[in-house]
Amino acid sequence: MTTQPRRTPLYDELKKLGGRMVPFAGYEMAVQFEGIKAEHNSVRTRAGLFDVSHMCEFWLDGRDALEYAHWLVTNDVKGLEDGQICYTPMCMPNGGIVDDLLVYRYGTDRILLVVNAACHDKDLEHVQKNVRGDVKVTDRSYETGQIALQGPAAVEILASITGGAHRDLGFFRFVDSEVAGKPCLISRTGYTAEDGYEIYCDNEHMVDVFRALMEAGEPHGLKPIGLGARDTLRLEGKLALYGNDIDLNTTPLEASLGWTVKWDVGDFNGRDALVAQKEEGLKRRLVGFQMVGKGIGRHEYPIVPAGSDAGAEPVGVVTSGGPSPTLGVSIGLAYLPKKGYKVGAPIGVVIRGKVVEAKIVKTPFYKRPQ
Repeated sequence: MTTQPRRTPLYDELKKLGGRMVPFAGYEMAVQFEGIKAEHNSVRTRAGLFDVSHMCEFWLDGRDALEYAHWLVTNDVKGLEDGQICYTPMCMPNGGIVDDLLVYRYGTDRILLVVNAACHDKDLEHVQKNVRGDVKVTDRSYETGQIALQGPAAVEILASITGGAHRDLGFFRFVDSEVAGKPCLISRTGYTAEDGYEIYCDNEHMVDVFRALMEAGEPHGLKPIGLGARDTLRLEGKLALYGNDIDLNTTPLEASLGWTVKWDVGDFNGRDALVAQKEEGLKRRLVGFQMVGKGIGRHEYPIVPAGSDAGAEPVGVVTSGGPSPTLGVSIGLAYLPKKGYKVGAPIGVVIRGKVVEAKIVKTPFYKRPQ
């Protein structure tokens, strides 16, 4: 029996605004409105508003909530202050990545995990079956909506309807507050490599909050943005996409996420395997590349040594790739052997049976002006 995709609380609102809806992670989501390039540029130069209500929220409550969250992920949750957030992988005992997520620390007895929609079922099973101590796991994914306000004008737009209350909210900090008179969780986070906020509230309030932000943002050029531009924006910032760049067969060390693995703050799930991998030495790593020849390196395209023909043994595979509207070139990510593939090294991407020249480049591809 075919399961019908879910619809977010903003489905009708986005349809009215011209959103082209596609299936994504079990939902019908807007992939674009006026076009991916135009929407991408709106976020880079002004501001964009995303419906990301498909994202999932798991609450950990109880005396041992902090201890459990700290063991569950590779980053240092105990080291956070109340009201602070960290980005982190969550691993299996063998070091493979179950998901990458955000951990919100309310206190020692209350933690919020925000995980990817496509990983909801396996993440929930993983979190529930590994509970240690006095912890209650509550899934509020289908009761909670989320929108992301991103771009250089994001701070001014939110300030205009909150009396400037969150202008000075620190990066990766959060607060419970109100937007348009509705109770919301506001965090200074995002998935675009731009400044901005992610705003959570109960589904029943989502339309009011969305409309208030769109109205406040109109003088600033705020536009609704779809998943297509969300992907190009995150790729320019080298922000990993679960299922493409990271999965159960990759580790944080291979994925260039070693900065999220805190070795000196106690045990965590997967620690022994990651220690062994670190001591043995990495055989491959996730790198960025830029096309030199004409063509676009897409997901799952083989990579061969420079100068090889299309039948050569691949040395890697493209995990994410596409045109960069900001840079005006085609870029991508790929796992390649650590030895011999440094920044500047040439590679070949096999595109429709032909090898097209590319080169390894420094990442992230884009950094926002400070």
